[in-house]
Amino acid sequence: MRKFDIGKHKPSVGQQVAILSILGFWLFYVTVITLRAAVGEFPAQGEMMVRRMIVTTIGIGLTYLLYLFLRQFEDKPLSTRIIVAVVGAIPCALAIAAVNFYMFNVYDPWSLIDDKNIEEYRKYMEKDGFALQNIVHDAISRFFFIISWASLYMTLSYASEVRTMERRAARFAQAARDAELRSLRYQVNPHFLFNTLNSLSTLVMRSQPAEAEKMILNLSRFYRNSLSGDPLEDVALSDEVHLQNLYLDIEAVRFPKRLITETDIPDDLADVLVPGLILQPLVENAIKHGVAHSKRPVTITISARSEDDHLKLTVADDGETKSFEGPTSESNGIGLANVRDRLETRFGSDAALTISRPEAGGFVAELTLPLLLDI
Repeated sequence: MRKFDIGKHKPSVGQQVAILSILGFWLFYVTVITLRAAVGEFPAQGEMMVRRMIVTTIGIGLTYLLYLFLRQFEDKPLSTRIIVAVVGAIPCALAIAAVNFYMFNVYDPWSLIDDKNIEEYRKYMEKDGFALQNIVHDAISRFFFIISWASLYMTLSYASEVRTMERRAARFAQAARDAELRSLRYQVNPHFLFNTLNSLSTLVMRSQPAEAEKMILNLSRFYRNSLSGDPLEDVALSDEVHLQNLYLDIEAVRFPKRLITETDIPDDLADVLVPGLILQPLVENAIKHGVAHSKRPVTITISARSEDDHLKLTVADDGETKSFEGPTSESNGIGLANVRDRLETRFGSDAALTISRPEAGGFVAELTLPLLLDI
């Protein structure tokens, strides 16, 4: 039984991916700032690099805390997550800006300035609101930097969720497809069993115990073979034809003088895979409309041939043409509809069932399906 985890929410973006994205963003920041300082020929490049790395390290830590905060809202609507990201980025940007101000304007700022500019910079720092203006201005720039990373994180998170939903939908679709295949496959046996029991009842009523016993033994062998496999698994063509021969042996008890069977399966196609019991409704259809309605011997032929990358399976009979005339054409009947549905569910547009009525009489049903080999 398949189990689904409905317990603790698993982050859509793994911690490793989140950390790499944070490191990538801050590496970009350090590279740009360092290049700008080098191009501007700022003094004390080494000291500035040390302080810049301290700010960057603290920034990485604060961004990681923001990631942990955002992760708590991954199961919320996208609009809520955007609001949370914007709100969470504000204190993060302010904190980084405050740390940056301390490292470059409070902690020994004079070692970063040329002697000729010290006095001018001292007057600049003594202006009212210098610290607040500097922090707010820097925080605005860093807010857009942080929100850019948050946008990347939400994009990765959303993409991961979409992939998860697609995989889940694919699993559900596969489960539904398997259930449909099982349902269609199991429709064959009750239909066939109903007809066989009717035939068996007729033999008993006619006091034909030997024929009834033979039919029961053949029926037992048929069901032992047909029910032993998984309805979702394909079977070798030779095994499928063998099952149909068992079924025809059962019907031969009912029609000992009217039923003639022939098979034409090339040896190189014996191991080709086909859906189990896919021929059963076609053979049963030939019995019901070809043999049962005829007063003369009728030959049912099961044949196979390959054509390009497809397998052509044919079930034909030479019964009376009028057996198929009328508004209730078997092309719309349960048996052929079952075969069409199974082919469409299993192979989609790569398989088909076509029927024809030769002018000489009879009925031909031809299956076209992919040529699958047992690897």
